Amino acid sequence: MSWFCNSANCQFSVFTLTTIGWILSCTSMGLVEWRIWYMKDTPLYHPGIACVGIFRVCIYRHRTNSTTTKFCYQYSYQDTFLPFEIYMAQRFLLTASIFGFFGRAFNILALRNTSVKIFEEDTYNSFIVSGVFNIAAGVFILIAVLQNYDAIINSRGITFPPSLQMPFKPDVQEVGTAIQVAGIGVLPMLLTGMFSLFYKCPLYCQVHPDISET
Repeated sequence: MSWFCNSANCQFSVFTLTTIGWILSCTSMGLVEWRIWYMKDTPLYHPGIACVGIFRVCIYRHRTNSTTTKFCYQYSYQDTFLPFEIYMAQRFLLTASIFGFFGRAFNILALRNTSVKIFEEDTYNSFIVSGVFNIAAGVFILIAVLQNYDAIINSRGITFPPSLQMPFKPDVQEVGTAIQVAGIGVLPMLLTGMFSLFYKCPLYCQVHPDISET
């Protein structure tokens, strides 16, 4: 792997891939389609589709054959009905976005130093810190994705407030596109984080070669 880690062009590619993963992960936070609920017509609820996100829920109700209404509810910190997986995903994703930002910052610093041929200990430390931040961010996102995926597979319900007119469980519950986007973003963050860690040793050995006694 040393030939890969010694290439500056590869490190720029690693930075690009990590940035793409970070952008995808941040984008997934704003998407509402984490869990898709399909609700049939009942005496208590109108038929419709609900998109349950990490920070809000949007409900699409079919009033007539040609009329559909949309209502979105933004979660607040006072809401006690949120299940554990959504509550933790809010914290994990926000933390991951912050970690990813710092990972970009340290990576840019390290790349700037290598581009001007500054091979000092701070440069290697910047790569290491960047890799640690990226891996930590990827792990947080992965946990949020797996927790919500498990809730969907096991058909866990949510006790929404009566004002939303939502059942505890839908008739059908599916994985939304937001989980897929977050899952795709995790892979480059974890892999490139590992590459950033492996980058140090070969360069350091070149700059500080071993002196053998003759």
